Order: sequence, then structure tokens, then C-alpha cells
Amino acid sequence: MAGYRKKRLEEQIKRIIGEALLREVKDPRIGFVTVYSVELSDDYEMATVKISVLGDDKQKKKSLAGLVAAKGFIRSFIGKNMQLRFVPDVIFKIDTSIEDGVRLVGLIESVSSEKSDEKSDDDDGSTDQ
Repeated sequence: MAGYRKKRLEEQIKRIIGEALLREVKDPRIGFVTVYSVELSDDYEMATVKISVLGDDKQKKKSLAGLVAAKGFIRSFIGKNMQLRFVPDVIFKIDTSIEDGVRLVGLIESVSSEKSDEKSDDDDGSTDQ
């Protein structure tokens, strides 16, 4: 039963942080940020928020700095919107799994196209006699 409560709280915190970033946080450093997941510690005192930022490394660092600066506001926003005895401390981490997946798909497609090019070269119908 505790696992169910933890998952439910993680999803609720994820939704509230997403809403705060969309409507409440006005920091210009924060670009296009997507909250992918929230992981609560077993004692519910720490919430690790995994985010994805659209842009280059410079934009990611700026957005992360903006989120760290807004951490207190986000934490108070969570406290106002949830009935918790203790509001967890929020830690932001950039999740690169989507970018890694896109890069991996690109590599697979390039290898696949190279193999199809080699196959078409072998099947061109010419004979070497």
C-alpha cells in the first residue's frame, strides 16, 4: 500500500510542478522545460525531479540555474496545493534519455541505410568476367 501512495504522490507533485512552471514561474532563464518524472525518497523528504530542456547545452544550464533559483517558490507552491505534513526538498536533474534515444535511432538508421546501399551495390546485375 505504501508503494501505491508513493507513486500517487510522485504523479501529483509532477503535475503541480508542471503547472507551476507553465503558469507561475516567470524566470526568463527557464526555457522550454518538460517534467518527465518525480522520484520521492523513501522518507518523502527529497523529490528528484527529472526534466528535459529543449535547446543546446548553454540553454540547458541556464534553465537549470533558473529552476534552482525558483526552488523555494516551487516548494511553497507544492505546499499550497497539496495536503502534506512535510513538503519534500526539490532537486532538479536534466534527463537526457530522450536525446540519447533520438541519437541511437539516428545511428541505427545510418547503419541500416549503409547496409541497404551495400546490398544494392552487390545486386546491380553486373558480372565480373
